[in-house]
Order: sequence, then structure tokens, then C-alpha cells
Amino acid sequence: MAAEIVNPRSDSDTGHEGEEEPFDPAFALHRGGKMAVEATVPVRDKDDLSLAYTPGVAKVCTAIAEQPELVNDYTWKSNVVAVVTDGTAVLGLGDIGPEASLPVMEGKAILFKQFGGVDAVPIALATTDADEIVDTVVRLAPSFGGVNLEDISAPRCFEIERKLQERLDIPVFHDDQHGTAVVTLAALRNAARLTGRTLGELRAVISGAGAAGVAIAKFLLEAGLGDVAVADRKGVVSRDRDDLTPVKRELAEITNKAGLSGSLESALAGADVFIGVSGGTVPEPAVASMAPNSFVFAMANPNPEVHPDIAHKYAAVVATGRSDYPNQINNVLAFPGIFAGALQVRASRITETMKIAAAEALAGVVGDELSADYVIPSPFDERVAPAVTAAVAAAARAEGVARR
Repeated sequence: MAAEIVNPRSDSDTGHEGEEEPFDPAFALHRGGKMAVEATVPVRDKDDLSLAYTPGVAKVCTAIAEQPELVNDYTWKSNVVAVVTDGTAVLGLGDIGPEASLPVMEGKAILFKQFGGVDAVPIALATTDADEIVDTVVRLAPSFGGVNLEDISAPRCFEIERKLQERLDIPVFHDDQHGTAVVTLAALRNAARLTGRTLGELRAVISGAGAAGVAIAKFLLEAGLGDVAVADRKGVVSRDRDDLTPVKRELAEITNKAGLSGSLESALAGADVFIGVSGGTVPEPAVASMAPNSFVFAMANPNPEVHPDIAHKYAAVVATGRSDYPNQINNVLAFPGIFAGALQVRASRITETMKIAAAEALAGVVGDELSADYVIPSPFDERVAPAVTAAVAAAARAEGVARR
């Protein structure tokens, strides 16, 4: 069934006298798009014109041709990110195509600007072929200081990111994977601190073996988590399964030290942490079987895998992906600052160390205000982006991937 299109405007004749069209604020906000290009220099007269364009611009072009690195000083390249998608995994809507993905890409771009001071350009590609996407982005790369991959379905997203990182010397970051992982780690660090534990003492279960689930599992282990099991639609990803994709086979080798098999519900028995990035519903008895002082991070939108009211019966800390409950796991806490820090030092890539530094900085913003309802700061906390930016820049310099 096609979605109903509601025209938010009532300023034209609908053909039904006395009737007004229903007003939808979402459509009203999006009419005409959510962003525009704005000049940073004036062009008021012929002198301005001769400097901004010909003949003055030729001097700058010649200088860049002779010293290519000057492009970062005399164009916007060093502070602009390409937000690239093929429209195959958009929010919870799935494969809706490039045109339908544009409102989300525009939204991403304005979040880059508002929260990180980074300019971003939405680019929706009319291909789902991994190599075509890679080749296209490589050809576009001279115009950008970084590439944010967005809403590209698994497992192609892993291949696309890896190939772009191999071919480009600018940061390439798939936010659905790594942004989610960074914010999850920050919240988990603070939840562990609140209950007097370390990451190494925790066993987690992740529902969902897509882009986010795989990235979160790898990242949490890198950060020192004790153990994690990942479950897909067929149950726990384990070495004894013969139906695993290459990505899941790799995942089986590094996760699930406990050797669990079977259903997600059975894996939750005695677990310290539930992380949901798949949708669906986890039965209440499975949540009740978790260890004392457990954490439930049910991040599916709009319907969390465990409703907060149920989670609060059994868990010490509850987080969701929604803004109307405490502890929202929101990628906007991470990606603007991560790119701002990487661009600030003209990093050649975003490393695991830089991502861990971002998570630690984000967790640190909470500080002494830590409570069960406050393990992660609000996206509107003005301390967030500067803290993440500074931490990522410092980590890039320490790791040797900074170029300034």
C-alpha cells in the first residue's frame, strides 16, 4: 500500500469549497529542501568580482596546480564532507532508492553544520553496485575533505568502506556502523562506572548482525569488553553454524567466547548487557533472565526491542534510540565531532584509536552528573562537539595520521 501524501499547504484551491487540506509540519519543514549554498565572501562590485572569479581566481588555481596541498587553504575542501548513499538502507524504511533518501541526506548535512561546524553535501547515487559506488566516490574525492557513507545496506557497506579507505587518503566513515558504535561504547562505559564495574567484567548480547551490530561488537571488544554474542534472525552467530556469510563467519571467530548457540532469548540468560539494533520484540521473560544490575540498550526506532517500562523492571540502566526517553543513543553525538576533529588536523583516515577517543570524550561530558537516567549527554549539550573534536584531533596527532 502506498504511503499517503499529505500536502501541508492550504493556500491553493483544493476544489472542495470550505475544506482545508490537513497541515503536516514534517512536509512543511521539508518543502524546498532543508539546505542551501551560501557565499562566505561578498561580490558587491567589479573589484569583488575580479577577485572572487576571473582574473584573480587564476592566481589561486595556478598556485594549487604547483602545490596541490594548497587546495586545503584556498578552497572549502578541508572543511567539507560528502554524505554518500545509494538509498538501500534508509532509516527503518529499507531500500527506497536514491531520490527518496535525499531528505535524510539533507538532514545529515545540516546536523554536520549545526553540531560540528562542518559543511556537508548530500550525494545520492543511482547505482547499488559496490565497485561503481567506489569508483564514483573516488572520482568525486578531490572536492571533499572526507566521506561519510550513509544508509548503504550490509554486507555491501563493509566492502565499499574498505575499498574507499584503501584508495583514498581522506577520512572515510560509515556512520551507521561506527557512529552507533562510538555512542554505544560511551553509554556503556558510564553505565559500567555507575554500577562499579569495568567493561572487562561484562557479557553483552547484540540483537542484529547488520552494519551496526557487527561494528558495535568489534568496537566493544577492541575497547575491552569481556564477551559479546551477536544474534541474527536464525539465532546466535557461532562457529558451529554452516549458513554464515563471510562477514558473519569472521564475526563468529572473534565473538562468543562462551560458545553459546541457539536463540537470542537463551543467550540473554545471565547476560549483563542487551544491545538492540534490529527491531523485533524481546519477550519479557528473556529480559528478566538477565543478570542483576543489567543494562538494556534497545535502540530500534520507533519501537524499541524492549519497551522502557518493561526494561526498567529488571535493568539498572535503560537506553533507547528515541528522544522522548532518557539516555538516547543518537549518532549526532559522535559524527560531527569526529569529522570536525579529523578535518581540523587534516587526518588521512579515522582510526580505531580516534573512535575510542571520541567515545571516551563523550562519556566524559557526563562527569559527576552520572545517574541511571543520564549515562549519555543530550545532543544539544554544547560541550559535546568541542570535547569530541579535541579528543579526535589529539588522537590523530598521537597516532601519526594528522597532517597539520
